[in-house]
Amino acid sequence: MSWGAELWDQFDNLEKHTQWGIDVLEKYIKFVKERTEIEINYAKQLRNLSKKYQPKKNSKEEDEYKYSSCKAFLATLNEMNDYAGQHEVISENMTSQITTELARYVQELKQERKSHFHDGRKAQQHIETCWKQLESSKRRFERDCKEADRAQQYFEKMDADINVTKADVEKARQQAQLRQQMAEDSRAEYSSTLQKFNHEQHEHYHTHIPNIFQKIQEMEERRIVRVGDSMKTFAEVDRQVIPIIGKCLDEITRAAESINQKNDSQLVIEAFKSGFEPPGDVDFEDFTQPIKRTVSESSLSNSKDGKPESRFTSKSKGKLWPFIKKNKLMSLLTSPHQPPPPPPFSGSPSAVPNGPQSPKQQKEPLSHRFNEFMTSKPKIHCFRSLKRGGAGPEDFSNLPPEQRRKKLQQKVDELNKDIQKEMDQRDALTKMKDVYIKNPQMGDAASVDHKLAELGQNLEKLRLEAQKFEGWLAEVEGRLPARTEQTRRQSGMYEPQNTLTVNNCAQDRESPDGSYTEEPNQESEMKVPATDFDDEFDDEEPLPTIGTCKALYTFEGQNEGTISVTEGEMLYVIEEDKGDGWTRIRRNEDEEGYVPTSYVEVFLEKNAKGAMTYI
Repeated sequence: MSWGAELWDQFDNLEKHTQWGIDVLEKYIKFVKERTEIEINYAKQLRNLSKKYQPKKNSKEEDEYKYSSCKAFLATLNEMNDYAGQHEVISENMTSQITTELARYVQELKQERKSHFHDGRKAQQHIETCWKQLESSKRRFERDCKEADRAQQYFEKMDADINVTKADVEKARQQAQLRQQMAEDSRAEYSSTLQKFNHEQHEHYHTHIPNIFQKIQEMEERRIVRVGDSMKTFAEVDRQVIPIIGKCLDEITRAAESINQKNDSQLVIEAFKSGFEPPGDVDFEDFTQPIKRTVSESSLSNSKDGKPESRFTSKSKGKLWPFIKKNKLMSLLTSPHQPPPPPPFSGSPSAVPNGPQSPKQQKEPLSHRFNEFMTSKPKIHCFRSLKRGGAGPEDFSNLPPEQRRKKLQQKVDELNKDIQKEMDQRDALTKMKDVYIKNPQMGDAASVDHKLAELGQNLEKLRLEAQKFEGWLAEVEGRLPARTEQTRRQSGMYEPQNTLTVNNCAQDRESPDGSYTEEPNQESEMKVPATDFDDEFDDEEPLPTIGTCKALYTFEGQNEGTISVTEGEMLYVIEEDKGDGWTRIRRNEDEEGYVPTSYVEVFLEKNAKGAMTYI
């Protein structure tokens, strides 16, 4: 069905309809463009989401991804990154195959439409011009006919009048003949113009306009087909990425199926295994002993010798050392390694601060176990540095054996990698130097010597460092015997002079279950460099005072870290009792240390946990 035959008189309506069709096409282009923006924004958000939850390098999160569940989550993040990439592909394909192509087609369509309607208007103007010519010829013919008729009537009137001269009659006759001739010429012109107009009109409505409308119809149908093809492409672009998206989802499923809970449980064991043996049974403690006990001269004499018969519990009573919280363990490290003596009996004038300990105080397994823990460490850190959370020792001796072994192995691996890297650089520079020697025009061989010397020094340092850590690792793994004082001095951890001895509570070591065992291989004393303590105290600022205290009894501080006080003396408190029975005090800038909490009355400042306390 042709528009030219059916819509020959709807030129203006066709012009409006084709313009509407172009508007629809532009609306569809805008829709696809917004869809591409949504896809690209969605892909960007997915990538940002994946990046946000990726493990950060050199962080604790990176260590967590050794577990299978975390590995599966990491695989999910990577697949989501690829999933986002497919949405970017959708956006790119829609832009190139739909938006760009349709935008170019719209411009061509507008140009074609403009050309067709220009031809239509030109045809209309031509037929209107022909119609005007016909009307003009018709009016002229009509006028000439009327003038010829008037001239004939005037001639007849003059010819009938006897008073008119013959010359006037002849003149009237000639005028009538002239007008008649003009009317005949106008009639012939009008007839010719009419025939021409009819022909042009037939051509206009049966040839020119139908051809133009046919072209407009074809243009409109091409536009409709193009919209349909674009919609198919719209769906096809999505369909093309479905297999890849399906693969991403399959990989996520496989990652989820690869989770191994048993393997994760084993990794937890490897990560947190300390290597210590569980504590044994706790001995029965007989509280009926004080009933049978009587005060005698022998007991008083024993008290004068300063050898307590029993051990005393602290605020951490009943807890074995592996289960003490970290901050409490650190406070124990900073206080003297013995339980504080009880206060002297007020009713006994001859009481001695470090006299016999009452059998009412039960044996303290924590102190023995803690002494064993302290003895196993090759180095004692400064009180203040431990209190303030200073960095751990270089040989990781502050860690349990299994964790220490893992840290040392990791450090050795890192050093070996650094050594290999330095050796690769040295080999490369050596080759470069050889090239310069063979071809001096390429460079100066002497310019490489400084860098080679620097690399050699670095290699030597790294090798020494690796040997040091390998020695510690061998010691932990039992391949080498424990280090002697000489090796410790070589490692820089000990100094030959200014050492002080910390005796064990007993030669027979006490196990966590309260029993005593012989440990001939362990040293019964540790040598701690006094210079280390002095240096660390000098480097740090003194702790601020948090209150004052009054000495209730005289205390003779004989152990390392304690301070002697006399009854009634006022001192400054710089650290509260952390549950171990000791309070840290200061007399002046040069004198500070620990005293038993039960020997002093503490007055804390309001901004340091407020009210006055008496322990």
